[in-house]
Amino acid sequence: MAEITAATVKELRDRSGAGMMDCKKALTESGGDIEAASDWLRAKGLAAAAKKSSRTAAEGLVGVAVAGTKGVAVEVNSETDFVAKNEQFQDFVRTVAQIALDEQATDADALGNAAYPSGGTVSEKLVANIATIGENQTLRRVAHLSVDQGVVVPYVHNAAAPGLGKIGVLVALEGDAPADVLEPLGKQIAMHIAAAFPLALAASDIDPAQLERERSIATEKAAESGKPAEIIAKMVDGAVAKYAKENALLSQLFVMDNKTPVADVVAKAAKDAGKSITLKGYVRFQLGEGIEKEVSDFAAEVAAAAGV
Repeated sequence: MAEITAATVKELRDRSGAGMMDCKKALTESGGDIEAASDWLRAKGLAAAAKKSSRTAAEGLVGVAVAGTKGVAVEVNSETDFVAKNEQFQDFVRTVAQIALDEQATDADALGNAAYPSGGTVSEKLVANIATIGENQTLRRVAHLSVDQGVVVPYVHNAAAPGLGKIGVLVALEGDAPADVLEPLGKQIAMHIAAAFPLALAASDIDPAQLERERSIATEKAAESGKPAEIIAKMVDGAVAKYAKENALLSQLFVMDNKTPVADVVAKAAKDAGKSITLKGYVRFQLGEGIEKEVSDFAAEVAAAAGV
């Protein structure tokens, strides 16, 4: 059996990213053979990652990346906000966003199968991160935005690092206006989107199911008025139209002055520049939206042990 020295433990730790005690145990189990110990850690790491995969990952980071007329937003989740401050995790999210931009991966599965710069695939790197960081992590979603002519402008709210944060926004402005006009306009619109949370670009783009839910709510409220059916129908139509107007980006009041519709802000910028500018689309990713945060494994175990 080869001697297990502090230097050997350090070498294995640097190579694997695993903890010191895990490295020492791996070397002991492998007779001091560093290659065999690396394999032992990988096997144990994968097992640990599989065990952690049942835990809800609703924290993490949204990453954005752009290159001229195209941009991408990705969301990578972790179990706790603490991991979002981890440099290894931040580097992974930043790298994955760039890979998504370069490879034009259209969904999380395609992105997971893409090659990672240091070797293997994005999914394999994610599994390795789970093992070394010690928390479940998931590559949740990816969205692209592009224009034929113009810019895609990124914005991150509550930034943890450049291009990484809690809310990531992309704004696509198409037209022949110069970049020094489009970039600041796109930044302001992106800040509006982060704050105002539009549901769609235009009222006609809002999910019909969402509008139907609003119609049901409005109908129930209007029925309580005791007014005639034809008046109630008009009240309901008005309420739904108001909801659509307030939740469509182009008709929302610009947060910078709270009086001008976003569509008019774009039109004025185009008129002032003497060039064409069209707001073609946007992406807004808010960390963890739509994920139900569950009780932690530990809390669930305590509750089970207590018979709750």
